[in-house]
Amino acid sequence: MAQKPSIPKGTRDFGPVEMARRDYIFNTIRSTFKLYGYSPIETPAMENLTSLLGKYGEEGDRLLFKVLNSGDAFAGVEPSMLSNSNSLSLKVCEKGLRYDLTVPFARFVVQHQNEIVFPFKRYQIQPVWRADRPQKGRYREFYQCDVDVIGSNSLLNELELVQITDAIFRSLGVGVTIKINNRKVLSGIAEVIGHPDKLTDITIAIDKIDKIGLEEVKKELFSRGIETEAINKIEPILLLSGSTAQKLEAMRPILSSSAVGTLGLDELTRVFELISIAGVDRECELDLSLARGLNYYTGAIFEVKAKGVEIGSICGGGRYDDLTGIFGLPGVSGVGISFGADRIYDVLLALDKFPAEAAGGTKVLFANLGEKEQEFIIPILKLLRAQGVVAEIYTEVTKLKKQFDYADKRAIPYLVIVGEEEVSKGIVNLKELKTGEQKTLSINELIAFFSN
Repeated sequence: MAQKPSIPKGTRDFGPVEMARRDYIFNTIRSTFKLYGYSPIETPAMENLTSLLGKYGEEGDRLLFKVLNSGDAFAGVEPSMLSNSNSLSLKVCEKGLRYDLTVPFARFVVQHQNEIVFPFKRYQIQPVWRADRPQKGRYREFYQCDVDVIGSNSLLNELELVQITDAIFRSLGVGVTIKINNRKVLSGIAEVIGHPDKLTDITIAIDKIDKIGLEEVKKELFSRGIETEAINKIEPILLLSGSTAQKLEAMRPILSSSAVGTLGLDELTRVFELISIAGVDRECELDLSLARGLNYYTGAIFEVKAKGVEIGSICGGGRYDDLTGIFGLPGVSGVGISFGADRIYDVLLALDKFPAEAAGGTKVLFANLGEKEQEFIIPILKLLRAQGVVAEIYTEVTKLKKQFDYADKRAIPYLVIVGEEEVSKGIVNLKELKTGEQKTLSINELIAFFSN
């Protein structure tokens, strides 16, 4: 008995309706990116493993899909390598599937620095892979839609990302909350509690607060070597309430002894001022628990949550001051944000926000009753398609009921029936399948009906 076909866990097939809906999301995002002056690039699915390892923190390294070298990949492996997964990986795997689009973008910028103009504004819509545990809203293969600007320190770029986010979700009809924080503020917190060397441990732990709750975060902080006294200083910051302005004001005395923390507050204050000036009426709030676990963030960080749906963040990003430095081009600051297309799809589905036209598919099917009818129909199809109408003819000459059933199963809304009499008179019968209403039209009237 043949084995039942399957696909790897955490991956999915997409049928025609799903693909049409995904195209609706991609086209909405892409058109907004273009509107703000961003240009497209693409990078390979695989990157050299040395380009990926160490860029996402210890958890990110574990989630990298590594590609085994061709040939005898394990030749030359020494016993000592078996105790170090990274050492072993670099020996038997020279390549890995990209974990995100930001690190490959940094590599692209350095490699092509003499061909691009700074500030460089790019967008990229491609799949990424993570060896994560599959669950609702979390997949091992998924698409990211990234928009970044590199080679500029201006906070106007942060504003532009907020505006882009606002515009995209407004177009999609989804209510969202845009959460904003700054890694400099988190660095300041690490300083004032006496653990400047534990920034990564602190951010990894508090970034999980939405998933595991405050008490579990405190336990994880303790397990990472943060003593109770220091944790007690962090807790009221994470629980700080009030408006964004009130939170910023409350943080001033707390971070007064930290130059980097105060700079982070200054940047946040200006970003929120710009958002107000720009008239972004989307809900934007300061979230001091927002950490974004990736190591390369150095300034503003963003996360977007959908309203009315229980799902993780659907969008996130931030500023990175020296990501290109790891590839030999130091001191080039960038900032970007990534839209998770697969989660956005799930949100639109849950909220029933896909417009009917997003299902795509054929608008009108012509029944096939014989060769003479085919010769009459073919020029009409050409005229309809020239007007952008998705139209087709049933390719087999068969019973009309079978053709009706075909149209019904494919949710084609209109069927055109042409017999010998209609051919002789130069007319067609147009039937709306949902209502059963039928009308006789000239060819010009048929073209006008669908064009309008």
